[in-house]
Amino acid sequence: MGGQYAVIAIIGAQWGDEGKGRVVDLITEKADVVVRYSGGDNAGHTVINNLGKFALHLIPSGIFSKDAVSVIGNGVVVNPKSLSPKWTCSPLEVWMSLPARLSISDRAQLIMPYQSASR
Repeated sequence: MGGQYAVIAIIGAQWGDEGKGRVVDLITEKADVVVRYSGGDNAGHTVINNLGKFALHLIPSGIFSKDAVSVIGNGVVVNPKSLSPKWTCSPLEVWMSLPARLSISDRAQLIMPYQSASR
């Protein structure tokens, strides 16, 4: 953070539709770590950058920063199907570099397909 700030927290207060993902994407270029700390894949963050338009449902919005590590943290419900972003273009070079910059907490909750099936 250039020594200016130790931590910046972006917390929503309007049920998730206030644009947190876009704000995170804007300030990530100065971050070392971007952490998603709660929720699940029911929310969506649209990120538009020089690589295209991306709809992220689980991956932190800062994933496109070349310098920041993105973390799916404690308290996040991880649906493995939602780890793949949906985008309007196919930037294979970006997707291939994600594992090196994406970390999932061993305390995140894993939801299996049979748990979300309707009864």
